[in-house]
Amino acid sequence: MDKNKFKVIVVGGGLAGLISSICLQRSGVKTLLIEKKEYPFHRVCGEYISNEVKPFLERMDLFPAHFNPSVLNKFNLSDIKGNIAEIDLPLGGFGISRFQLDDFLYQKAVETGVEVKTKTEVSDISFNEDEFTVKLKTGEQLNSDFVINAYGKRSKLDKTFNRDFIKRKSPFLGVKYHAKIDFPKDVIGLYNFKGGYCGVSHVEDEKVNICYLSRRENLKNNSNIAEMEQAILFQNPILKDIFESAEMLFEKPEVINEISFERKASVENHMLMAGDTAGLITPLCGNGMAMAIHSGFIASSTIINFYEQKIKDRAEVESQYEKVWNNHFAKRLWVGRKTQNLFGNQFRASLSVGFVNKFPSMAKKLIQQTHGEVF
Repeated sequence: MDKNKFKVIVVGGGLAGLISSICLQRSGVKTLLIEKKEYPFHRVCGEYISNEVKPFLERMDLFPAHFNPSVLNKFNLSDIKGNIAEIDLPLGGFGISRFQLDDFLYQKAVETGVEVKTKTEVSDISFNEDEFTVKLKTGEQLNSDFVINAYGKRSKLDKTFNRDFIKRKSPFLGVKYHAKIDFPKDVIGLYNFKGGYCGVSHVEDEKVNICYLSRRENLKNNSNIAEMEQAILFQNPILKDIFESAEMLFEKPEVINEISFERKASVENHMLMAGDTAGLITPLCGNGMAMAIHSGFIASSTIINFYEQKIKDRAEVESQYEKVWNNHFAKRLWVGRKTQNLFGNQFRASLSVGFVNKFPSMAKKLIQQTHGEVF
């Protein structure tokens, strides 16, 4: 058997890539997972997972119970001035760092028999005569029947594939810290500041994740991130107190630029796109990790159905995946994009806080619009 030929090559070892590769390999589908970094490593992420995926993870023996993830069931929202609203989360979720979770799933993938190439970067992918050729930066070439792209929010590959969204600059950047701080263990806090908002919640080991999304001009108008935080984020007294009382655990924050929430295709040139590669939900909706896990499961299930002869050909694989992906995620992404407009502005944020306080049941229904059903 050709050692460079696989049934499926998964590009990107985040949640969508890891879940899809594990599911495929467990079903006897020879799978290669390619990740450009080496586990474990940090990612800019809110690190909250909606309970919609918890039964699936438990069923698959992929729930990281031994890390004692935080249990999150309350939601706090503030405007820029620090006025606050509190409600219960309709479904709830749990908090765990990507540093631990991704490494845990990576170990599970290796145990399952997935071949994994870390510290490996893909330079191009082409499709010809019903087969993919995946070119690595080293010059090596690999072949597969299918490709799942799960390389995340933004990649050089997006330019290589000439994807539409990559042609436009995104106005957002994301920043993440881990910290030791006195903060309620069951709460997700979402705190507005001018041009952005900051999420705060517990993960494992008494650590708190502080992750915010900001318009790029906030940084452009200040000399560095620390100066921007003092000038912009500290206008919210809640954030000022959090940052000033926190013992930051990173030497410097994790930062990602050019975060785009524009629509993306779930299938491109016969490749299945999963996780943030197929569409990024705004962080204020708080369940991008759950969507990535679910989309990895959908992508792998569709391909497994092909090998089990429940789907007749490649065209049906692509149409089925696109259909199921849209059914589960298209509306949630749309609601997220619309809801995003309510944040980062005092007037709109104040209206949002007032709405949550006056109409908590309606606010819960809006939150449910950005979350999926338990599967």
